[in-house]
Amino acid sequence: MKIKDIIFWILVIISIVIVLWYLFGNSPTFEQTILVLILTVVFGIGTKVAVIGEKINSIEKRFGVMAKDFREHLNKK
Repeated sequence: MKIKDIIFWILVIISIVIVLWYLFGNSPTFEQTILVLILTVVFGIGTKVAVIGEKINSIEKRFGVMAKDFREHLNKK
């Protein structure tokens, strides 16, 4: 597991605890509960965007190599 996965699961657990605490009373305010949920969702989305960005960069590099190969092939004729 990567550190971002560990942090994400810790945030999920904290979110569940906060929501249950809010539901059973004597708890943080509704806004604080929503803030923890939003933080968890934003962190999860941020990590997914970073992974997608890495994959796109890898694909761009591969297409660059393919374009170079096609140019070399066309110039040989």
